[in-house]
Amino acid sequence: MIKQTRRKFATTFKAIDKTRLILFGLFIFARSVCVAQSSVSLTPAIERQFNKIESDILSSANAMPEEKFNFSPESLNIKNTNFKGVRTFAGQIMHLATDNIFIWSAITGDSVRADIREVNGPTTIKTKNDILEYLKSSFAIGRRAIAALTDKNAMDMIEFRWRKLSRLDLAFYALTHANEHYGQMVVYLRMCGIIPPPTINEK
Repeated sequence: MIKQTRRKFATTFKAIDKTRLILFGLFIFARSVCVAQSSVSLTPAIERQFNKIESDILSSANAMPEEKFNFSPESLNIKNTNFKGVRTFAGQIMHLATDNIFIWSAITGDSVRADIREVNGPTTIKTKNDILEYLKSSFAIGRRAIAALTDKNAMDMIEFRWRKLSRLDLAFYALTHANEHYGQMVVYLRMCGIIPPPTINEK
């Protein structure tokens, strides 16, 4: 009777061990699927933010008439304000686009165009059309950089402006920086009596 009981327990424990092994295997498989899915969602998640920011900035830049592209709040001489030396509307866009090029090119490892010598971009770009084309080209570089991001290289450390940042850090830095200047563009547009297109579209 004791021997039969021992055999029964032994058989039961073997079954339990086998079940545990199967469950553990299923857990590992499920975990690997989740990790694979999260790595696949990395680029689309960044792209969603990128697409919104790109659309808002391009539509707002296009909304400003060419004759007001060099507008600056300094010209309004508003009492109790200090806008001395701030960038013009065109200057905002040129700086935004230039930093786009610097940051996104650091992610891809590409060289920046030869006529960029500082953070405000080439001095030869002056007309509204040329400025918009320059802006669009900077976002095109960004799109290539985002497409190149993977779960394997996203945390690779890259030298950027005397410090090391991961590719993922740089991507979010580019998005944050662009959005900051979009906010300033919105203020400039409203000072010129223009409602920013993204605001109209969201109503």
